[in-house]
Amino acid sequence: MTKREIIDELLARRPSFAHRDAETIVNAIFDAMGGVLERGQRIEIRGFGSFAVKQRRARQGRNPKTGELVAVEAKRIPFFRAGKDLRIEVNDGAESPAPKPA
Repeated sequence: MTKREIIDELLARRPSFAHRDAETIVNAIFDAMGGVLERGQRIEIRGFGSFAVKQRRARQGRNPKTGELVAVEAKRIPFFRAGKDLRIEVNDGAESPAPKPA
């Protein structure tokens, strides 16, 4: 789903909104979420999931074309973890069975 499709869905659910207002709302939400993650904070949306920033350490990588070793710098990456309700919905209401002990 694209941002445009999210705006269209909002307009379908709330026909009283003007297209410009719906676009402003969606952009404001994404901007606010990006700002929170940029500051290294966590976002939790109950029933949907949580967004966080994880720190990746510096490491040695390999150029796949030449096989040459390259230094990969430390970086922060956004991370999403789906909530229980979303996992159940994605799996058509049937929660996956518990893993079998080895």
